[in-house]
Amino acid sequence: MGIYEPFRQVPMWKNTFDHDNNLLYSGTTTIVEADPRQETKLEFLSHESTGPSGNDQEANKPTDDKVQRRLAQNREAARKSRLRKKAYVQQLETSRLKLAQLEQELERSRKQGVYLGSSSLCSSHLGHSGNLNSGITTFEMEYGYWVEELNRQNGELRNALQARVTSDVELGILVENGLNHYHNLFRMKEDAARSDIFYLMSGVWRTSAERFFLWIGGFRPSELLNVVMPHIEPLNDQQVAGVNNLRQSSQQAEDALTQGIDKLHQTLALSMAADPMSEGGYDCQMAAALEKLEPLESFVNQADHLRQQTMRQMARILTTHQAARALLALGDYFHRLRALSTLWAARPREPA
Repeated sequence: MGIYEPFRQVPMWKNTFDHDNNLLYSGTTTIVEADPRQETKLEFLSHESTGPSGNDQEANKPTDDKVQRRLAQNREAARKSRLRKKAYVQQLETSRLKLAQLEQELERSRKQGVYLGSSSLCSSHLGHSGNLNSGITTFEMEYGYWVEELNRQNGELRNALQARVTSDVELGILVENGLNHYHNLFRMKEDAARSDIFYLMSGVWRTSAERFFLWIGGFRPSELLNVVMPHIEPLNDQQVAGVNNLRQSSQQAEDALTQGIDKLHQTLALSMAADPMSEGGYDCQMAAALEKLEPLESFVNQADHLRQQTMRQMARILTTHQAARALLALGDYFHRLRALSTLWAARPREPA
């Protein structure tokens, strides 16, 4: 199957992103996941903190003490981060065990002839045949934990920035943890897309206010820049140029993906509106429609890849403190959207 024409614009990303983005393109311009082994700010800071050695050790002892204290703080922060990650993984394992138990209970109920429609399960978890979509159920459980972890990380960032005594190394660890946390969301969405791409794109797993801003299963990267800009100023001239280039390249990529989605809508609508009695009948028409839907999962994955690359590139442009403020602003923005959704649902309504 050919790639929709707007995809041919996607390689423009490469011209404006830095070379260390490690964006790879195949012959059809499909984006391949960035190399996870790329250097991070944290690694750079760790290497930069290496102290003097040899005959100069005595002369630079005060500097050595300062470096050792910073490295000790770095190790302690990394240890705490590993413990939090371990607890988070354990939570996910617990949710998977609960899911397995739920599936077993449903299977026993089906065998006993219990009417499945009376279950309190959300209908989005069920296929047309009444089978539980375990991939979507797992995603919703994991996403609930993801939001809780995001709120916790936001609290850590806020406390660190308000304290004004946090070292760049410690703050760099928090920034890297935050970026990795969003990467985990994109990985979870990739798995969910394989289970039910329409569920993922509908945004029913998000709150109502968040769905109002939905773009191909998530937020627009260019809107991300607008959200964080007031919180990271002032910027120097080089940073301003970098942000402007990033915004332009993100908008170009967004336009390409949007045009591709629009083209898919048009071709699918024409296919479904055609006379089912012509060109092989109803079965052939449905087979052709299914084939046209195959690129949909790729659209979502490419949009998430653009979101991830925009966040990574933004962190490279900014200082460590600016990147921390940007992540905090983004997390607070999503928190306010969720709060707005709750207030909207609970608002008083006049009787009809």
